[in-house]
Amino acid sequence: MNDLFSDRILKTKASFTREILKATESNDIISFAGGLPNPISFPLEELAKSSARIIEMHKDKVFQYSTTEGYLPLRQLIADRYEKRFGLKFLPEDIMITTGSQQGLDLVGKVLINKGDGIILEEPGYLGAIQAFSLFEPTFLPVTLEEDGVNLEELEHILRTQSVKIFYSVPNYQNPTGLTYSLKKREAIRKILEKYQVVLVEDDPYSELCFDGESYPYIGADQLEYSVLFGTFSKTVTPGMRLGFVITKNKALMKHLNTAKQGSDLHTNIFAQYLIYDYLVHNDYEKHITKITALYKQQSSVMLDAMDRYFPSYVSHTAPLGGMFLWATLNNGLAAIDLLAEAVKENVIFVPGDPFYTTKERVNTLRLNYTNSEETTIVEGIKRLGAILHRYV
Repeated sequence: MNDLFSDRILKTKASFTREILKATESNDIISFAGGLPNPISFPLEELAKSSARIIEMHKDKVFQYSTTEGYLPLRQLIADRYEKRFGLKFLPEDIMITTGSQQGLDLVGKVLINKGDGIILEEPGYLGAIQAFSLFEPTFLPVTLEEDGVNLEELEHILRTQSVKIFYSVPNYQNPTGLTYSLKKREAIRKILEKYQVVLVEDDPYSELCFDGESYPYIGADQLEYSVLFGTFSKTVTPGMRLGFVITKNKALMKHLNTAKQGSDLHTNIFAQYLIYDYLVHNDYEKHITKITALYKQQSSVMLDAMDRYFPSYVSHTAPLGGMFLWATLNNGLAAIDLLAEAVKENVIFVPGDPFYTTKERVNTLRLNYTNSEETTIVEGIKRLGAILHRYV
């Protein structure tokens, strides 16, 4: 039957994380694999009130077909929030509501990528972007992600010597590493990109989850002609609503994104858009975010402390200042994927580093999520992993 399938789907791998999560269906498994927000952060009572209110106020409108761009009051609210937080002056027409940030990746791929086109990705990079872009059969051009952002020399060399359409980055508390671009490196990257006709996509699902309250300005938003910004409510309100958004001032690009979305799903769930808007208007969103970040900061600290206590000395790791992930490196050269079967036997699971690379296999890195486990569970899970790692000292 393979003759019936497209080349692109046959060449695109299933999401490693989604497949591995099937192993977590047992209640006995301690999972550090997914990127799941902690469900205790979901504002259930407030959303229930908003749900009843929007049906009472708007009646059939919340159940009817709607515009592709999204609910206008919600887009205006997003624009106002970016002006308040970053001084960025966006208009509602610069914003499209999407079915999660993941749809933004798909739409950008449809609009921009021809087979063989160059896409610069951080190495390691976000698995969801690798999978979404792979469907369009591009040429992936990895650039090393350092402690403070991508390697500038590698970035400029690729731009100078290769045909590049897109530079995709996650500048804040990156998935999978938890690293954040420094202000100095953001400015340097902007200066480099000003010399080239390349679309900068800044995917930013995590900046609200900042442990110390400090937010850096974006690399290109409102400053580069070919700039796209992704945002989402999945990490701060609820992921199940699948509400994200794409922002760009490039009118030609937005026009084509709109056309692509019409062909994809007509519009994002309009009930969810009314619901999120009502929730944001009637509740203290900043206070809610503060509670989430305090929770995640504590969970992160617990995991880091446990790793220092139970992991052998050959393991190094990042120490994120926000977000949902940290990244460990096995400095004895051990391939993390070789540990997965042993971990499952011990009822603990993680994501080996392999799926976050486009050109490497059997890497010595792994991703750990700390947001979806209780503190005692985190300690026990890290203790189990540590026992496995000590077998290879």
